[in-house]
Amino acid sequence: MTPPGDRLQLIDSLRGYALMGLFLVHCVELFELHWAHPQPSLAFDTVFALFAGKAFALFALCFGLSFSLIFERARARGEAPEARFAWRLFLLLLIGIAHSLVYRGDILQLLAPLGLMLLAFDRIRSNRLLIVIAALSFLQPPLIARAMAAAAGAEWANAPPLFMAESGTAMLTDGGFADVLRVNLLAGRISAWSYYVETGRLLQIVGLFLVGLVLGRIRFFSEPDRFVHPRRWIGGAAGVIMVGLWASRPWLLAAVDPSAPAAVVANVGWLLSGWIALCSLALQIVLFVEIFQALHGRILGHLAPAGRMTLSLYVGQSLVFVPVFYGFGLDLHDDLSGREALLLGLVSFAVQLVLARWWFGRFQFGPLEWLWRAATRRSLDIPFVRPATA
Repeated sequence: MTPPGDRLQLIDSLRGYALMGLFLVHCVELFELHWAHPQPSLAFDTVFALFAGKAFALFALCFGLSFSLIFERARARGEAPEARFAWRLFLLLLIGIAHSLVYRGDILQLLAPLGLMLLAFDRIRSNRLLIVIAALSFLQPPLIARAMAAAAGAEWANAPPLFMAESGTAMLTDGGFADVLRVNLLAGRISAWSYYVETGRLLQIVGLFLVGLVLGRIRFFSEPDRFVHPRRWIGGAAGVIMVGLWASRPWLLAAVDPSAPAAVVANVGWLLSGWIALCSLALQIVLFVEIFQALHGRILGHLAPAGRMTLSLYVGQSLVFVPVFYGFGLDLHDDLSGREALLLGLVSFAVQLVLARWWFGRFQFGPLEWLWRAATRRSLDIPFVRPATA
């Protein structure tokens, strides 16, 4: 049974797990420079199988969960949180835009504007209706419609995705810092948004927001002992469906008419990959909660400090490692093997865990978290330094 004081620790630990997975993906991906000279690697394949698309999705789910917790606490204080939350998202968007100039793979510029939809969905009090809307989002009607249009020969549906075109990658590998900022300002942003839209990530995020909102409302993570049997049933079903989809994926893709345009196969592939990732995410969440509960947070709880300062660490990771891999810095993108990049990521994240634990022994918020909170409340009277204790 989870002690009351550990309830938030489970959520923070889960958020720290998402941060770890996303960081390891970025490391083996060389902060996107892997695609400039892709090399086969067992380390790359393993990390992508475990975390690619899943860690990102877990961040989106936690975003909806955090929304639910913020609104629950604000309403308990008798406040109307809508205007402040919208302002909070605007500030997050500014942080994301600034971050995307350095690293085009930034997800904050995507989560922030989409987060405004939660203000509308929060007015829907039926959790069942929210789950139905989430399920429809996961079905990805746009991908299905585009595959059908491509099969019918529609020119727009068969056009190559924008993110597949050259979008200034050479500037990232060989250009200076000013070149990186310039190419990420427009070409990088178009490429990133094209990827989110055309592969179905955008609609998937909406569905994950809603799932997170519902899980927060029913206190799925705050009172985990109430959901032991439903949680295990969901985990088992997700595992079976994931294995079934993964095993049948080659057959399903091969079943597509061989004379069909390549865009049909691409859209079907993105559709199946999205469903597999969602099932994998559900299974990983269930396993994480089960292990956390069984060990009373003794091991996985070490991820909690990182989960409390995800914004600072997420942005800080790019500020440190983009210069490590990119041409204007140490230029290691073509010197490290996949295994070496993974090892670098594991060691670096361990250092981040130690740093986060040390930080919260002295401060109450991460540096960016404090600035974000202070700007949201438009006040500097937010306690930052942890008061001394006897």
